[in-house]
Amino acid sequence: MAAAALLTAGLLSGCAADDESAAECVATPNGTPVTASSGPMTSTNPSGNPEIASGYRTGMTAVRTRGFAVSTANPVSTKAACEVLRDGGTAADALIAAQTVLGLVEPQASGIGGGSFLLYYDAASRTVEAYDGRETAPAAATENYLRWISDADRTAPTPNTRASGRSIGVPGVLRMLEQTHREHGRLGWRELFDPAIGLADRGFPISARLAGQIAESARDLAGDEAAKAYFLNPDGTPKTADTMLTNPAMSKTLSAIASEGAHVFYTGAVAEDIVAAVGSDAGGRTPGRITAADLAGYQPKKRTALCTGYRGREVCGMPAPSSGGSTVAATLGILENFDLAALKPDAVDANGGKPRAEAVHLISEAERLAYADRNKYVADTDFVPLPGNSAKSLVDPDYLRQRSGLIDPGRSMGTAQPGDLGPIPLGVGPQPPEHGTSHISVVDRYGNAAAMTTTVESAFGSFHMVDGFVLNNQLTDFAADPLGPDGIPVANRLQPNKRPRSSMSPTLVFDRAPDGSRGDLTYLTGSPGGPVIIQFVVKTLVGMLDWGLDPQQAVSAVAFGAGNGPVTGVGGEHPAVDATDNGDHDPLVRRLREMGHQVSVAPQSSGLSALHLDGTGWIGGTDPRREGVVLGDSHR
Repeated sequence: MAAAALLTAGLLSGCAADDESAAECVATPNGTPVTASSGPMTSTNPSGNPEIASGYRTGMTAVRTRGFAVSTANPVSTKAACEVLRDGGTAADALIAAQTVLGLVEPQASGIGGGSFLLYYDAASRTVEAYDGRETAPAAATENYLRWISDADRTAPTPNTRASGRSIGVPGVLRMLEQTHREHGRLGWRELFDPAIGLADRGFPISARLAGQIAESARDLAGDEAAKAYFLNPDGTPKTADTMLTNPAMSKTLSAIASEGAHVFYTGAVAEDIVAAVGSDAGGRTPGRITAADLAGYQPKKRTALCTGYRGREVCGMPAPSSGGSTVAATLGILENFDLAALKPDAVDANGGKPRAEAVHLISEAERLAYADRNKYVADTDFVPLPGNSAKSLVDPDYLRQRSGLIDPGRSMGTAQPGDLGPIPLGVGPQPPEHGTSHISVVDRYGNAAAMTTTVESAFGSFHMVDGFVLNNQLTDFAADPLGPDGIPVANRLQPNKRPRSSMSPTLVFDRAPDGSRGDLTYLTGSPGGPVIIQFVVKTLVGMLDWGLDPQQAVSAVAFGAGNGPVTGVGGEHPAVDATDNGDHDPLVRRLREMGHQVSVAPQSSGLSALHLDGTGWIGGTDPRREGVVLGDSHR
């Protein structure tokens, strides 16, 4: 936290001299700082160990701004994005500053070697655009690319699939950001890279969270010479909090991209270095098959946002290949058949109170049903169509009303079965784990807004670095086995040029106008967290829309929910949850177990942010489980 305070106070300073500008983009203390007593620095997490859990900041309060606001998972990137907004930039401009800085200060979660999904609201046209910057499999990949070296050599990739070259997909975030800037930017492309370039040159202190993740991943980072040199000391020990890092290689890479555009990443010397790194067999690792043609041919895709109704509002999410939009919408559609407003948390305080067992049960059961459909039906629709060739089949109100009837108010179903959506030849196999990500929420002075979730997949991706940035391991989001137990192909099997399924759930919420048309944008939210992202976003939306919590309370509230399995998570990092003795003394946990839930109280590592239009300004909250802040203009 000392490092974060130093960064926020100094490294990206430069506010204008007038009093009003001086009050903009400046963080103030909020909540009790993360310390050892706030929660364990541990890798235990029900979402498949996405990133370390790093405690909890108690008593955080919502931040109010007048005309613009931004929240990211790190105070340095938030400040960089805020200053872009202060200087007249749009939400599209701010995303570039935020992402490039995040790649330095939070490289375990995202960066230019990864991919992203973005929902963008253009205020002038009142339209929502969905940008798909997801990584793709190389053209030479086979359906068993992750399982074995070749059809003739059926041995597993070494040292393992993730740390081999096989896990690395063609990065997509840069070309996606370039397209978004071309269509919605106002400031020059070049200047938006200045904060990150300056930071890479001057150096920055390692934050407590990054230091913890380096320590957790040190053995794997040591397997790549570039990663070893950057993250570890000469004696092989992990670099610790407050150690100053400089990244001249990243500065050179970003300077080239800033000067010449994203094409230098996809066709120039950087592309050659990526191909060489992926194809390397150094240390005996199995090489991947990304080629120069794969990189040169990568294009982001604009898709149609999935917008559905909930409690008289319009909720818009990301379509496939992300499963986030449809699974969040299906969960909410099932829950709309229950009176959640009558099940508000008890003892609501700055930390969001304590949820009632009945509410946790209903929401977790709805999620089980939604995940069951997600697991069977959702994948890259350019390769595997959804039932009826539309996500609407998964979120149809009549269908979801029928699904809601499967919920027993007194007993957990454990594992749900997918709904019958017709004779669709798809199997259901083991679900691949997803891992760490980051999320950015931003609104600008012009009324535009962006919710962007961005990732390198696992913490530090594939553990391989090139030209100053981490390469993703996104292809491990595919099902390694292309067939289900019944021998039928699964939707999310690996295919050449295909995009792996994701759970990223950037979300925008609108009021409805009296005539039923789209009204004002009123909420933005999203989170990292692997497949648990969906649960984090659902609990935040329910907190704000059903229970009247402000964004900070909703984000801070107890993390709970379930995928399609018997385990229900209740975040033990929260001060309202007694996680001692596996939660045996906690009334909420005990009641859920009486209802048939297998409850885990492992700490959860969400990185939520939420913004809400409140009267004439914005009110924002950021996750107390990470290092982020909300910044904007003229705090009130």
